[in-house]
Amino acid sequence: MPHPFRLLPASLALLAALPALACDFQQPPQARAESCNRLLAKSINFGNMLDHAREGMAGPALRDEFIALTAKAGFTAIRLPIRWDAQAADKPPYTIDPEFFARIDGVVKLALEHQLAIVLDMHHYTGMMSDPDAERDRFLGLWKQVAEHYRDAPAQVLFEVLNEPHDKLTQSKWNDALAAVLPVIRASNPHRTLIVGGSDWNSRKMLWSLKLPQDDRNLIATFHYYEPMEVTHQGAEWVSGAGAWMGSTWRAREPELRALREAFDGVADWAKREQRPIYLGEFGAYSKAENASRLAWTRAVREHAEARGFSWAYWELAAGFGVLEPRSLTWRKPLLETLLPPR
Repeated sequence: MPHPFRLLPASLALLAALPALACDFQQPPQARAESCNRLLAKSINFGNMLDHAREGMAGPALRDEFIALTAKAGFTAIRLPIRWDAQAADKPPYTIDPEFFARIDGVVKLALEHQLAIVLDMHHYTGMMSDPDAERDRFLGLWKQVAEHYRDAPAQVLFEVLNEPHDKLTQSKWNDALAAVLPVIRASNPHRTLIVGGSDWNSRKMLWSLKLPQDDRNLIATFHYYEPMEVTHQGAEWVSGAGAWMGSTWRAREPELRALREAFDGVADWAKREQRPIYLGEFGAYSKAENASRLAWTRAVREHAEARGFSWAYWELAAGFGVLEPRSLTWRKPLLETLLPPR
């Protein structure tokens, strides 16, 4: 079995001295969820790195420099998509490869050393989408291991239970699976802040059907936003018919802004009713869109999220949507400044 996650005393002392990392296991649950969500205020997804069968098969391998540059630029957190299921046995107890745990440990420790909060996100779990009933025990077994491994990690390490439930993992089945997995995680992490979204690819509309335990106030709700897909995914090789969308534009015209306002107001209404903080866990426009549209859309989404108190995580750092050129380690400055305007 891999050794449980530990921080060296020097790293613990550094964390204790950081006022920016304000979420604390001593806070009441609702206050902890809200303060931990504030740590996620300006997040970046490290997508297409550790969320496939092999690191680097769909994007750049994760370099230590990425973390240092992320912190220096002014981002507050990393959302780390992880394909845990591809690194685990098929049979009970579904043992996760110790070397893979060690790889994730290194990323977590370096993020914390750079004063970044980090979300460990269970990503691209295709088995749960295609056959959730058959995969249920493995899903629980994987989370039991991840939760126990990080039980002593500081509060700035958050867990995201599952990225984008979809296909046969309907909202009803997802609610059932969530009711089963939350106690598994809470058994070893009673005070950890968890992130949960709805089905249909973390659709904003499915929040209204998401069943969260009322007595667990240490939860952040998440949704993803790529509307309109004709703009944000034009030319995307993995989306059927996306080639026909090439040339779609977005200029912050009133009808476009109205659709954005109405979408985010709906999320804000749900959050107010349920008293849950909101994390916009993914948004971005693919690089095949014209730059003016990418920048206008990204700026508007960020501003509307911030105006409603949502934390956000841009998709993503250094691949097809990326704000960083991974070989030269240079920022695409117009996009970076759209996300993090110079003061």
